[in-house]
Formats: sequence, C-alpha cells, structure tokens
Amino acid sequence: MRRLEGKRALITGGTTGIGLETARRFLEEGARIIFTGVNPQTLEAAQQGLGPDALAVPSDAGSAAAQRELAGAVERHFGQLDVLFLNAGVTQLQAVEQWDEAAFDRSFAVNVKGPFFLVQALLPVFAAKASIVVNGSVNAHVGMPNTSVYAASKAALLSFVRTLSGELVGRGIRVNAVSPGPVATPLYHKLGLPEEELKRVASSIEGMIPLRRFATPREIADAVVFFASDESAFAVGSELLLDGGMSGI
Repeated sequence: MRRLEGKRALITGGTTGIGLETARRFLEEGARIIFTGVNPQTLEAAQQGLGPDALAVPSDAGSAAAQRELAGAVERHFGQLDVLFLNAGVTQLQAVEQWDEAAFDRSFAVNVKGPFFLVQALLPVFAAKASIVVNGSVNAHVGMPNTSVYAASKAALLSFVRTLSGELVGRGIRVNAVSPGPVATPLYHKLGLPEEELKRVASSIEGMIPLRRFATPREIADAVVFFASDESAFAVGSELLLDGGMSGI
C-alpha cells in the first residue's frame, strides 16, 4: 500500500525545487494535494505537470490575511487536512551592512510570520491525526557568512517545531522538521549573481560538505514523505538534518 494513500496534503511553495518534488512524491504515494505559489507561470506549469490530483492555489506566503484565505480554500476543497508541508520561503544572502528594514521584514514575513499564521488558521481544519512538516535549514546551525537574517528566520521556524509540538500534540497534530543543507534547485539562480560568480559560490559551498555534492530535491522530498506518513507516528518535535555532514563533521 502506498504510504500516503487517501491523505489530503497542503504544500506551500510547491511550484519549483523541493516543493515541486515533494508534490510529485506525495502523489506517487497516494495523496491528493493543494500547492501554492505566487508566480502565475510556474503555478500553471506545475499544475500541468502534476495533473488532476493536484490543485494550484495562488497565495502570498508572507501575508497573514492570505493564510486565512488559504485555510478557507483547503477546507472548501478537502473538508479536512492530514498533512501540511511548510516549504515556502525566501533566501536573501548578503552582508550585514547591506540589509534594510524592508528586506529584513520581508524575510521574516515569508519565513516566520506566514507559516505561524497558516498553522493557526488551519487548526479547525486539521484531521484528528495530522502531520506538520517544516522545511528548516542547516543555516540555523552553522555560522555561515552573509546568512544572518536567513539563518535567524529559520532558527525561529525551528523553535516553532519544538513549542508547537508541545502545544498541539494533545490535538493529535505532530510537528517535525527537515533541515536541508545545500540542494540543487533553481534557488541559487534567484540570487542574481553572474554565472561565473554562481559557479564559484557553488564550488565554495561544495567544499564545506563532506560528501562533496549538493543534495537532490528528491532526497529531501523522501524525508518529508516519511514525516508525513504513519511510519513516523512516534516522531514529535524532531528535526532531521540532511546536510551531507556539513554541520556535524
């Protein structure tokens, strides 16, 4: 039997990279899904690729009001929700002196505020036994230059994994996290670096990873499937670091 047979899942930021690969894996394992994004082109492309058991919903991950609207859409479409993968996020890497208030606020809005208020809005919608999986980051654990705001936002999100686990476990809701190291996704091309500089940065990052390579999106998605499934029924408040040894060797 497929591990997510009959489960109803919501994936935020599901149009590219880890989110899109997780959507594919959820469908392979028998789930029906709703996935979100903000770019109409990538939303449409993902919808065409994923097929009729997936529903694309435009949603601004940094808006508390949009999270309430999304929860309403989930309730109308599914009735109840079994799995939530909090994947939507922004990565802005720059030196401390380059940050301004607007960029700081946007990072925390998308990476921290949005996920919190989506969980809040979904509380009446979650099924009796539900799983929340948070996409964290190795950057919450290592002091990598130029990641100050990004790492802090992910550390806050991982703190929610522990505190919300304690608060929600009595309702039958488990909260766990996957924290990837560098992953081969389109994310790095969104940094706006010239191609040669991008290659230099990628090579430098690979040198920090004992396995000497980036993860594939599927490797992360498989871990999300585990936390979403009943195989992880005894996992509460756990974090699985998938970083090729970057944080621990």
